[in-house]
Amino acid sequence: METGQNGETDPLHARRELAEALARRAGSRARAFFLNRDTLHPELKSASQDLVSEADRTIEAWLRRAIRKRFPEDGIVGEEEAPTGGSSGFVWVIDPIDGTMPFLVGQPNWTVSIGIAREGRPVAGVIFAPMMRELYSAVEGGGAWLNGARLVMNQAWTIASTTIGFGATQKATPAEVGAFTEALYREGGVVFRVGSGALMLAYVAANRLAGYYDPALFCWDCWAGIVLVREAGGVVTFEGALDRPGALWAGNGHVHAELVRLSRETR
Repeated sequence: METGQNGETDPLHARRELAEALARRAGSRARAFFLNRDTLHPELKSASQDLVSEADRTIEAWLRRAIRKRFPEDGIVGEEEAPTGGSSGFVWVIDPIDGTMPFLVGQPNWTVSIGIAREGRPVAGVIFAPMMRELYSAVEGGGAWLNGARLVMNQAWTIASTTIGFGATQKATPAEVGAFTEALYREGGVVFRVGSGALMLAYVAANRLAGYYDPALFCWDCWAGIVLVREAGGVVTFEGALDRPGALWAGNGHVHAELVRLSRETR
């Protein structure tokens, strides 16, 4: 049996278990900030709706310390700090508050997202929505789960079966957003958006959305959700990597293919 650092067997599952515990604890810390958000001082990053606050920075710093304490040889990639290298082959991909805009304006649709890469591949993911008390968790070969209930995607759905997550931000051009939306509506689809890529991927895995398309996501927005969708029986294509953003499509096999087709026809 494979033995990891610290003498542990099954190193991937050990990391998934830690990710679940850290997501819950980070979520409690984030919730405290959320309930006192009027005291925060958000700053612009790249656009008027791309913000960061001391809540994001404080929680990411805490997560990094907790990960390094348990697995000091693992790498870490996060939204708010520079990446740190490691020698174990594992990389933690963290977003302390995915959905900072919803968080800052008092909406409940934000999450703590923790993904795990092994040799550059997404192999485990945890997404915690504190205000909804929902913990999504998945590990390669072990299925996807929501609060302990198994998630299995509906393989019969089409893009018209229920709403489609569309993650275009201000970084996408108005022409691109309009063209994709028009094409989707022509084929019976309807756009859904909550401001958290991680949560929309979790909703795909949980059959709350038929699919999800985003023209440009970073790894910390989607790494955990990629594992969730795949382990729930779905298909995900991510054109980015740990060091660069890229487009993402997710759904069952049919919905995934249709979203790829529509987005490429309208680029």
